[in-house]
This record gives sequence, structure tokens and C-alpha cells, in this order.
Amino acid sequence: MVGAEMVIRALIDHGVDVIFGYPGGAVLPIYDALFKQNKVRHILVRHEQAAVHAAEGYARSTGRPGVVLVTSGPGATNSVTGLADALMDSVPIVCLTGQVPTHMIGNDAFQEADTVGITRPCTKHNYLVKNVADLPRVLREAFYVACAGRPGPVVVDLPKDVMMALGDYGDGQATAEELARRAYRPTLDPDPARIEAAVALIAGAKRPIFYAGGGVVNAGPEASERLTEFVRLTGQPITHTLMGLGCYPASDQQFLGMVGMHGTYEANMAMAECDVMIAVGARFDDRVTGRLSDFSKGSKKIHIDVDPSSINKNVAVDLAIVGDARRVLEAMLKAWRAAKAKPDKSALEAWWARIEKWRARECLRYKQNDAVIKPQYALERLYEATKDRDTYFTTEVGQHQMWAAQFLKFERPNRWMTSGGLGTMGYGFPAALGVQVAHPDALVIDVAGESSFMMNLQELSTIMQFRLPVKVFILNNGCMGMVRQWQEMFHGGRYSQSYIESLPDFIALAESFGACGVRATKPAEVDDVIRTMIETEGPVIADIVIDAVENVYPMIPGGAAHYEMKLGPDHGELEERSEDGMVLV
Repeated sequence: MVGAEMVIRALIDHGVDVIFGYPGGAVLPIYDALFKQNKVRHILVRHEQAAVHAAEGYARSTGRPGVVLVTSGPGATNSVTGLADALMDSVPIVCLTGQVPTHMIGNDAFQEADTVGITRPCTKHNYLVKNVADLPRVLREAFYVACAGRPGPVVVDLPKDVMMALGDYGDGQATAEELARRAYRPTLDPDPARIEAAVALIAGAKRPIFYAGGGVVNAGPEASERLTEFVRLTGQPITHTLMGLGCYPASDQQFLGMVGMHGTYEANMAMAECDVMIAVGARFDDRVTGRLSDFSKGSKKIHIDVDPSSINKNVAVDLAIVGDARRVLEAMLKAWRAAKAKPDKSALEAWWARIEKWRARECLRYKQNDAVIKPQYALERLYEATKDRDTYFTTEVGQHQMWAAQFLKFERPNRWMTSGGLGTMGYGFPAALGVQVAHPDALVIDVAGESSFMMNLQELSTIMQFRLPVKVFILNNGCMGMVRQWQEMFHGGRYSQSYIESLPDFIALAESFGACGVRATKPAEVDDVIRTMIETEGPVIADIVIDAVENVYPMIPGGAAHYEMKLGPDHGELEERSEDGMVLV
């Protein structure tokens, strides 16, 4: 078969049922092969960046790799932001890019770009296929590398002449030796001695805390189940990163809320004052650690991660366990029970008493009046209306993203899709598109800011073409909210280019595409708008006009320690710290 047919055959062999893409000259042979079959569905997006974000939403809501098909030159370069986003957040993506014929590479041919060179820093791995004989192996490796170990994006650059050349596909099966030929053999099973050491350290802790990240979600639903089982068995507190929301039930009393720059007071203080920290699938991001020199000083740190390069990269740890999160947690459960381990009951009770005093600060409280909609109120009402349904949420990036993380509660993994590491405005709407394709009968809601939404609003055309009932819940404050907040707090209130003039009428915009548009301008209107949004069968844009000057709290200012939080104007000053560093409550 020709190379283009091999591509389609490889997609089918790997169980791919849908790809997101945009055609162009260099990939027309693949689109021609796509036309001749009916096993792989193609979603025609309106921009290549949106194709990758849609594939991310698909991947993160299903646990399967997302697949993208774009043309050479600008098609490939338009996909770079999405690839960088997927790399930062460990999302398995296989991105197939067209390329000019091999004999024209390097000649500045029409729509030529050095895709391999451009994408090397923002992919887990990439390939340029110059011979059709190599194509079957490369395609198999691409899926293996994207999904094995720490997931990530892989680019396969496909010259047009290779797509048109005849070759032998073989039986389509890859041996373990073939997939490991490039020496990519991630460690999945943990060292038993390190598991025993971790169990002993956890059992002996006086002030422990579990710190879970997106790696638990990436390891599959069973990893979240094992984490929940182990944390409940120990009776110890747990917090999540932004990417980890849903890997432990938010309704559980042992959950302290999200940690980090806009995390809860109790979660950040428990991280600051713990004596043993158990990091599972988290990478000690700067948004969590604050000023590194003051991060959880004096605590023993256990770091569990499938990626050995993440260990000791930002924070020095005392015990490293390399392995798949599910397998590590299963081994820890087995070792805990075998050792008949029990936590220090009196110390744990004292620790929980201390945590409850931090909780009593009610760091997320706000004041809602009858005149202006507070964003927190809008999200609380949205949560109440959706909590009994299996709802999938995506977000854009900014204040609305942080409020959503604070006020939406997730009981299960894979229901929360957001851009964490790269912080990509414009992510949420196309990601919601991808989630809806994967879960056609589910309620999928993109919590958006008006500025982020406008970055990829062209995908309204896509959701209408494919009849995808995506709901967009815009918290509209008329500005780039997080930029404005930082300018207010750290730049003397000089609001340089942070206000958005000439915003569209979002109701008229929705209607121009054939969708439904609704708006709330007063608190009394919020519930009716949410009800209409949910009950409408097709796509809906809900424009929620919120307080234009509301800020996100708590907040750890840039350069501050993770215990140096601002709790907002209604909370007064933070407590003083004693000489030994403990917070006086």
C-alpha cells in the first residue's frame, strides 16, 4: 500500500476512532485515503491550535491518545502552542504533520518549515520519515512513546512523496523489542525496599500530608481508587495540584482543597508545617512551592513519579520512588497491611485539630449582594445545578480558571480539563469540543473568560457543523482579569492594555452561528440562565456579567513563601509566626 494508506491503517490498528485536523496540500494523500474508509472519523476544526487542544480534551477525558492531522508549514507551526501545552501537562498526543517532498526539504519550498527542529523543544519525541519502509515502525513507536511512562506529544513529519510511495505495511504488530529499540523503557514497577521505607516514614509521621498531582489522573482511574483507599486507611490529610483535581473525592473530609498560588489556606499551611510530605504524581511546580528556599523546611519528602527527571529537579527529596502511580500505590497498600502499620493516633488528632483551625478561617468566603454577580456565586450555582450529573468541565486560563478550581468540586478523575503548566488562553473551548466528541451524550461545560474565549471562538463553526452541544459559561468582567489583578496589586494600578474594548454581544454572536445565547446581569437571573443552558439541547453561550473588580483569593504573591498568603479584604491580616516557624492560631 502507499504511505498514506499505511497512516490510516496504523490509526485503525491502534484503536483510533477520531482525529482532529485541517487539510492542506502536503497531506492531501492522507485525506484521500481517509475519504476511502469509514472507521476513523475526522473532525474539521477551524484552526490547527484548536485541533491539538481538542485532541487534548479527548485524551484527558478518555485516557486514550488524541490524534491530530495538519499540513506542512503554517499548519505545523500553528500546532506548536497546543503541543507545548500537551508537553507541560503530560497529555498523550500523536500529531501527524505534512511535509514537502524529501528532495525539496531545505530548499525553502512553498509551505516548508523545519517541523522537527521547531517542535523538538515542545514534544516528547519527533520523527521525520524519509523512507516509506520506515513508516510502519515509526507510527507504532509514536503511539508507544506518546502513551508509555510519562505521557506526552509526539510529532511524525510526513513528506508528501513518502505518502505516495508504495511499501509493505506488514502485519501491523510491534514486538516489545521493536518498541524498545530506542532504549525508551520507563520504569513502572517500584523498588520494594523503597516502598517499605516509605511506609515506615508515613506511619511514623506526626504531621503528614499527601500531595497529589496530575500524574495520578494520567495513571488511570484505578490509580485514583488506590490513592483514595490508601489515604483513608492512614487517616491523613490530602491536597491536590490544579491538575490533580478529581483524583481524590472533593467531598471527603480528609481533602483540604487545592494547594498552590490560589489554593486554600489550610492546604498551603499544612504543606508548610508538615513533617512528612508524600508527593504522588506531582512535580513541585513553582505555583505550588512559592519561594523555594522556604518551601516546607524541615519536612521529610517522599516523591513518587514515573519520570525520574522530575525527581530532585525543583525540590530535593529524601525518598524517591520511580514508578507508575497505580503500581506504586498498590505496592504501598500491600506493604502497609503486611506491616500492620498504624499512624500515631494522638499526633494525628493534634494535627487535625490544627488543620481545623486553619479551615475555620473560611478562606474562600465572599460577600454577595443583590446588585452585582460575584463570580464565586455564579460557580457555586453552576456546581449545584450539575453536581448530580456526570459533568465534564474545561476552562480557559485566568481568574475564572482559579475560581472554577476553588468552587467546582470533583469526585472522580478525568472530569476536569484545564491548561496548567503552559497556561494557554484559548484552551478550554476547543478542549470542550474534544471532550464532547469523546462523550457525545454528556454535559460538557467550558468555564471561560471573555478574553480567553475570543482566542478560539472560531470553533463555534466546528461545534455547529458536527452538532456538538458544548456549553460555554463566560464569566464576563470586560477585561483580562488576572492581568488586571496583578497590575492592581503589583504595578500601582496602572492598567496597561488589560481592558478589552469592543467586546462582541455574545448572545448575538451565538445566534449568528445558529447557537443559543443567554445572559445574566443580576444575581437573581443566574439560576434561570444556568437552567436554560443545561436544558437546551444544542450549543449554548451563557454570558454571565460579573463584578469587574473582583480578585482571586487566597493568593501567594510572586516571590513570596507558600505560607505568605493574601486572604482578601474580608479576612484581616495573617497570623504571626513563632520563632520555630509554626503559625500561631
